Amino acid sequence: MKLGILNTDTVKPEFAAKHGEYPDMFAELFHLVDPDISLMTYEVVHGEYPSDIDEVDGYVITGSKLSVYDDIPWINDLKNFVRQLHSEEKKIIGICFGHQLVAEALGGKTGQAETGWCVGVHKNKFTDAAEDYGVTRNEFKIPSNHKDQVLELPPGGKLLACTETCPISAMGLGDHILTFQGHPEFSEGYARALLDMRRKIFGEMRYREAINSFKNETNNSQVASWILDFISR
Repeated sequence: MKLGILNTDTVKPEFAAKHGEYPDMFAELFHLVDPDISLMTYEVVHGEYPSDIDEVDGYVITGSKLSVYDDIPWINDLKNFVRQLHSEEKKIIGICFGHQLVAEALGGKTGQAETGWCVGVHKNKFTDAAEDYGVTRNEFKIPSNHKDQVLELPPGGKLLACTETCPISAMGLGDHILTFQGHPEFSEGYARALLDMRRKIFGEMRYREAINSFKNETNNSQVASWILDFISR
């Protein structure tokens, strides 16, 4: 299998030295499931896209510190590319910003969460619709770190999972789109580093709750397996 990573951000240098850039995190995650998988990175912030959309089997859109509703040229270009992929039913995986961007590009709505920042390990509960996307369990836990979220599904979108603070934490559309608000690619170390960096922004109570949530076991590799199975079918 060959995956294209549509990279939408860079990691702070002091964090990248220890945890890698986002494509590195995805490579580590997916190689745990399939050591033979091949990944190509496209720096879409700088206008880098494949010359042929079929040069990979599917695309993963990463997280970003920006908002999908920001009127920025590269974000608008990425939305157009998502529409092209959708029209040709090419496999798309969206993660956090990617989840929101796919929804917004295809007619959904994204905005700030009423509850403010959603951080730490969150329990995602599957809906019945998730069975059509190969789910064989009731819930999964992965790290979250977001202030925006999908408020309305795009036409044809299916709600696949929700959390207590995020009503649309996973979405499917047709047989070719699968997106998540959380971050299966985040190691505990990187997730904690982000929490420490924004401690004053979150406030001490929310920060402590997020740190304590890492007592829960995460299902990052199970989500990675689900993603790869979805792309390969």
